[in-house]
Amino acid sequence: MASEKTAVPLDMEKEPISPEVTGTAPEEVLKHANDADEAMKAFAGQEGELLVLDEATNKRLLRKIDMNLMPYGHGLTPSMIAKLTNAPETTLSYASVMGIRKDIHLTGDNYQWLGRYIAWEYPTNRLLQRLPLAKYSSLCIIMWGLVLCCMAAVKNFAGAVAVRFFLGVFEAAVTPGFALFTSQWYTKREQGLRTGTWFSFNGFAQIFGGLVAYGIARGTRLHGSAIAPWKIVFLVTGLLTSTIGCIFLFVMPDNQLNARWLSKHDRILAVERVRINQQGIGNKNFKMYQLKEALTDPMTWAFAFYACTADIPNGGISNFFSQLIVSFGYTPEQSLLYGTPGGAVEVVALILCGYLGDRFGHRVLISCSGLVCSIIGMLLIVTLPLSNNGGRLAGYYMTQASPTPFVALLSLIATNVAGYTKKTTVAAIYLISYCAGNIIGMLPLLRIMRKTAADRISIGPQTFRPKDQPRYKPAEITIIVCWGACIVDLLFIWWYYRNQNRKKAGLRAQPHYRKLENQEWLDLTDRENPEFVYTL
Repeated sequence: MASEKTAVPLDMEKEPISPEVTGTAPEEVLKHANDADEAMKAFAGQEGELLVLDEATNKRLLRKIDMNLMPYGHGLTPSMIAKLTNAPETTLSYASVMGIRKDIHLTGDNYQWLGRYIAWEYPTNRLLQRLPLAKYSSLCIIMWGLVLCCMAAVKNFAGAVAVRFFLGVFEAAVTPGFALFTSQWYTKREQGLRTGTWFSFNGFAQIFGGLVAYGIARGTRLHGSAIAPWKIVFLVTGLLTSTIGCIFLFVMPDNQLNARWLSKHDRILAVERVRINQQGIGNKNFKMYQLKEALTDPMTWAFAFYACTADIPNGGISNFFSQLIVSFGYTPEQSLLYGTPGGAVEVVALILCGYLGDRFGHRVLISCSGLVCSIIGMLLIVTLPLSNNGGRLAGYYMTQASPTPFVALLSLIATNVAGYTKKTTVAAIYLISYCAGNIIGMLPLLRIMRKTAADRISIGPQTFRPKDQPRYKPAEITIIVCWGACIVDLLFIWWYYRNQNRKKAGLRAQPHYRKLENQEWLDLTDRENPEFVYTL
């Protein structure tokens, strides 16, 4: 095969490769070696042709891929779409201080239950596997934006719930879809920074959205408007999302094999450069054994525990951050503006941790720093006097570094979970757990809201009144405990992967072990492939 003749420079990233001595491949490898990855199509008819992937060629390809997929390139990127991933949550948060509760008659706990996309996460992951990745993702983005516009037309809680349900259906494809794009196009040592970069655009969304919402709120206050300001926010965000989705449909390839901006030869080399990942670029067939392995893999549930536990705080903070800032003593209009630095903290934390994680090869451990920063920030909110608005606001900004481990684990789903059915299943469980944590996290605030007058509909300093409960310490302590438990879980994940790498190295060192030709493209799972080395 041509792939056996590929020249690889000495200073490129390496993984242990066992010598192909006389012997047999493991039984699990032979059993599941008959349904190969899409990557095998790239090498059809290439027998006998020498592929040269030297350092200069690899760097040239990486630059071209980055120029078309990442935000510092000239094209439309996953990062630009990811900027809108947080749009429903941030837009709903802005709307909460711009009159939506009064206009659509939300009372009591209605607002808190405009929640997430938990029911559709697994079906959409199966569709991501079965359908052309970029085209299905584009359709979801376009529909997502159009449905978001419909929020401007709701008249009551029932209408808001119906629209929010369909928002969840289309939004559910975005995050797992970009995790799959990352695993397709980048090597393991490149994925942490890239995942951190495109996810950091959630922070840019908070900055951009806050400035837009502030401008709309101020403009309508000074000059009036034909429709309510919160409706304008939904229309602007929704139309922008759909427009970008339409462009995304035409510029984003499903994989390397149909990338218009790569020559035919470069397409083959773009596949070859990710051979080291030991997981190919996609397989459309559902494999029951991979589903079972996903459900019995302890890492699946360690990831799920983290997503649920870490997002119990997120359920309150991300959906209610405008109200939280108002509770520090600022006006609703000021809260829209003062929330933007939190987005900048998120951007810096995600990109920095992504870079350092790839640079030093310890993605999980380095990501813990964001969680430590967030715990310190929450301690400031808890312990500083109520009169110290600036200090408590700074504490809130520090909590915005909390997504770093979540994104690190999302990147590890791209990096450390092999077998396409298994990968999509683990991604679905991870994001279902994330949604569950968001919903659970709303409950403490729900109880706080119930402490206020039943007919109160304005969101202002009096909602979290000091005389009602000067410190909402039970909820704040719960957040700190959750983040502490997450750090323990992250250390377990790091230890487990390190231990598995040692076991795999021992198996490869056995004299009877033999690696199959093109074993990288057989759509094997990470557990059954002895050549697979986990990133820490």
